[in-house]
Amino acid sequence: MQPKSSSILECPVGRAVQTVGEWWSILILRDAFQGATKFDEFSQSLGIAPNILSRRLAHLTENGMFVRRRYHERPPRYEYALTDKARDFFPVIVALLAWGNKHLAPEGEAIRLASRDEIRPFDPVVVDAADLRPITLTNAVVIAGPRASRGMRKRLASLKAMNPAVAPSGD
Repeated sequence: MQPKSSSILECPVGRAVQTVGEWWSILILRDAFQGATKFDEFSQSLGIAPNILSRRLAHLTENGMFVRRRYHERPPRYEYALTDKARDFFPVIVALLAWGNKHLAPEGEAIRLASRDEIRPFDPVVVDAADLRPITLTNAVVIAGPRASRGMRKRLASLKAMNPAVAPSGD
């Protein structure tokens, strides 16, 4: 069931979750970033039921994350190529990987992300592009964007932790 609340649909996080928030979708994208393009590759890697995989691939394609291309005529077979929109989701996967390694791997990391050139493990953080400072809960606030509705502006003004009027300053 899709959310109907305007505050969820107006929120970029809400729209992102509507597009890729279902856990199979995120794992399909993870596998696509690792090189999977064909139905059978996703199926084998994930152990997902074919009907669920078909629905998830169709949803991701309809939402512009994949372009579906025929690679075999008889029988018809398709591959799923990542779009620029999907490639822009890669940092989200990186953040999930880093968070999972930090909080959900008590016996050590099974997978690490590394630099292609040096094979040096990365230590991913989200930073501001302007000054390269890490973005944290203590130094970030949410503000209304130019297209925010009156309802969204009211909701943002009522927030406690992320409102510039009430949020603590500094790191």
